Amino acid sequence: MSEAETIDGLVTTIIPVYNRAAMLRQAVDSVLAQSYRPIEIVISDDGSTDDTPAAMAALAAAHPDVVRCVRNPNRGPGSAREAGRVLARGEFIQYLDSDDRLLPRKFEAQVAALRAHPECAIAYGRTRLIDMDNVVLASPFKWTGEVRETLFPGLLVDRWWCTHTPLYRRVLTDAIGPWCDLRYSQDWEYDMRAGALGVQLAHCNVDVSEHRHHVGARQTGSGKWLAPSDRVRFFEALFTHARSAGVAVDAPEMRHFSRWVFSHARTCGHMGDAGSARALYRLALRASAGFGFEMRAYRALAGAIGWERAARWSDAARTALGRKTGADTRMQSWMRG
Repeated sequence: MSEAETIDGLVTTIIPVYNRAAMLRQAVDSVLAQSYRPIEIVISDDGSTDDTPAAMAALAAAHPDVVRCVRNPNRGPGSAREAGRVLARGEFIQYLDSDDRLLPRKFEAQVAALRAHPECAIAYGRTRLIDMDNVVLASPFKWTGEVRETLFPGLLVDRWWCTHTPLYRRVLTDAIGPWCDLRYSQDWEYDMRAGALGVQLAHCNVDVSEHRHHVGARQTGSGKWLAPSDRVRFFEALFTHARSAGVAVDAPEMRHFSRWVFSHARTCGHMGDAGSARALYRLALRASAGFGFEMRAYRALAGAIGWERAARWSDAARTALGRKTGADTRMQSWMRG
């Protein structure tokens, strides 16, 4: 499918949704309440089986000049966002999960920031974490209150903003390319590619969005994090894009990344996937510049008794020795309140 023609000044908001009619209406209302115009909204349904399609049709009928809808088979949030992206006509692109809400002056502030800083391709502001009763649990949430000029090296530690925090120039989303098919952390993978392009960021010192904490599944799926083979895809991509962005292997964030990947190598061993455990171990070693006694000793153990038994023995030994989180491990952004 070819991408739509760009309309100058237009902000397109792409909302993926799956079985979430009530929150979808609230998400759409938060876009309609924007002080900025012109806007358009593309709602992209990920194969909903409840009354969500009817809610979408009602929203499009109520706002025919603003809201458009597309229905897709259930393939996950990345595919749903991509189906919306190729329909987008805006000079600026906003992604908004149906769980969350934008604050009324978001587009006004972030479009102005991008106009004032033509060297920047993303503007972001402060996001706050709220519950379903609108009680603020953390503000700013993650690192969205910090002024950062680039996505890396921070992305090696965590995706330090939320999907709704940034506003992208359309030329950048075209350069990033299609969303991937990972069921989880596909938004992180998306921003890895932006970071590898060396994109510059403009920070707006205002609250721009609300991330809602609720008991249901986030995004448009549910379940555990990535399967072992997809963890290999995710971490290899993160390392490759970080290196493309110029992050050195001796950077503190890269040392954190190495230990993090090593922990997932052990997890995959526990899960009985020796191939993924081996691949992640090799990546952890590359990211550590080939150093690390514990990693080398672990490889010898795995070679002798197998990756699954090595993971169990290693964890038992770490517990017995009282081993704690390593000095190179950094706190992820959501841990900072």
